[in-house]
Amino acid sequence: MSLSHRAGYVVGVLITLLALVCQARVHSHGRFVRTEGTRFVVHESDFVFNGFNSYWMMHVAAEPSERHKVSSTFREAAGAGLSVCRTWAFSDGGDRALQISPGVYAERVFQALDFVISEASRHGIRLILSLVNNFKDYGGRAQYVEWARNAGVNVNGEDDFYTNPTMKEYYKNHVKKVIRRLNTITKIAYKDDPTIMAWELMNEPRCLQADYSGRMVNGWVQEMASFVKSLDNKHLLEIGMEGFYGDSMPERKVNNPGYQVGTDFITNNLIKEIDFTTIHAYPDIWLSGQNDSAQMAFMQRWMETHSIDSNRILKKPLVLAEFGKSNKYVQHELEIAVPTASTNHTSKRKLRRPVPNQHFPKDLKTPIRPTMLGIPRNESSPGNNIPLRHFIKQLAGVIQ
Repeated sequence: MSLSHRAGYVVGVLITLLALVCQARVHSHGRFVRTEGTRFVVHESDFVFNGFNSYWMMHVAAEPSERHKVSSTFREAAGAGLSVCRTWAFSDGGDRALQISPGVYAERVFQALDFVISEASRHGIRLILSLVNNFKDYGGRAQYVEWARNAGVNVNGEDDFYTNPTMKEYYKNHVKKVIRRLNTITKIAYKDDPTIMAWELMNEPRCLQADYSGRMVNGWVQEMASFVKSLDNKHLLEIGMEGFYGDSMPERKVNNPGYQVGTDFITNNLIKEIDFTTIHAYPDIWLSGQNDSAQMAFMQRWMETHSIDSNRILKKPLVLAEFGKSNKYVQHELEIAVPTASTNHTSKRKLRRPVPNQHFPKDLKTPIRPTMLGIPRNESSPGNNIPLRHFIKQLAGVIQ
């Protein structure tokens, strides 16, 4: 979802479902997160995480006097049991741009990203780094189109981003620049740093004019996923998808919120270089004309269907990478059962809005974006003591 639509959203609550919160937070430096089937693992142990979205990290850190906001966010998020942060590794054109023009970078802003990664490592938080935006915020596809047109390239629209050789080369050059970056603080190349959990190809890819079926985006994902893995086979890779179904399984399109966006959850995630699947959920935006009951019924179908398909068809872990609801409900606390790793008993934990607003950039209303969490693999997985249907009921208390 674009930042303009996200404005006014409350922070969500991250819930771990397979192990104690503290178990996910502690990781050994030097060990990368991997996948084994539908599990995330670190050094043969399950890695189960709470996470949060803070797109603004690099942008704020580009101003040295503001870097304390990054540090305090990581510190307090870690204290609240959050162990993964999803943030931008792009800023194309505009204010505090990382990439000023194709292949031209602001070292000051790159050093800001260095700082974000070093601070995340210092607080035991891993990062999911997104490499470009579908939307115009921080440049996105629109900026690539503008650059190509300024270079004399014939471009019909933003969907040409997925097929035009010039724009694909721009994107690959950016990917290469980021992955091969040597951190000026840690002296570790990004491609060798286990603080980075995963790369994300694009925030919420869509293709709304040229091809609704998902085939055009699929071709782009295949090419770029192969390219990323050719540069870095240590880190995980995901697409950044919202979860919309396409034409490969027409019967699944009934689970979409009434429309398609040019992606295909099944075929896009079947690409072997993609390590785990993601979905986003904003039911009161996607189903704005329906009541809370209808929106929660959609949420249940959305999560159940994607959980089943990730488990049975794709055989990959699933992460609910963003969810939220408008802030008419400002009080945000939930007591929820958290299953322990070694017993069939559960403990009660109160999970609160993890970081106070005064630590955030004053122009950002919801700096920790609605949430990220791993969804239970199936109803009978060892250690998964909360059936998915019960978890969804508990989640309803968070986003209502």
